[in-house]
Amino acid sequence: MTVPLPTPTLHTPRLRLRAFEDTDADDLFALHSNPHILRYWDSPPWTERSRAETFLGVCRRVEREGTGARLAAERVSDGAFIGWCNLGSWNPDFRSAVFGYCYDDAVWGQGYATEAARAVLGWAFDTLDLNRVQAEVDTRNAPSARVLEKLGFVREGTLREDCVVNGDVSDSWIYGLLRRDWQPSARPVPTH
Repeated sequence: MTVPLPTPTLHTPRLRLRAFEDTDADDLFALHSNPHILRYWDSPPWTERSRAETFLGVCRRVEREGTGARLAAERVSDGAFIGWCNLGSWNPDFRSAVFGYCYDDAVWGQGYATEAARAVLGWAFDTLDLNRVQAEVDTRNAPSARVLEKLGFVREGTLREDCVVNGDVSDSWIYGLLRRDWQPSARPVPTH
């Protein structure tokens, strides 16, 4: 029996992290159709807007099945959609999950990914009683690796040639964050 996991709404000083809505489809398509943003992604940029509808359907399914949460990241100052982050593959028996994110290149280097991740990880460790969170990053994506390391993730290994996107073969680093190593800063307050 599956138990739904309601997607929280989390607030940070500069962001509101919330459940995806159907109205996010155009912003999602703009984000995922940008080859610069997706250059280190594990799939090619989207070419059809229907991919955004599929993504939104997966968001609803993940929530309904209770396997994780995908959250849209909205800037508080102007309400702009700037990307998203997720906690997926939640396994209550192993007390583990997988973390990931994707942000518009216009906000790279401004600390939004780290700020959002702290909020989501704080919620996840508290609400889901996690012991371990795992993340993967393309070995060529040093800025994303730095985000994970700032959060306390430890590089545990390399998956050699694990992705082939449009004929381009790449390696990925595996990162892990254990509950005992988690150092939360100011905790966001979830609302529903």
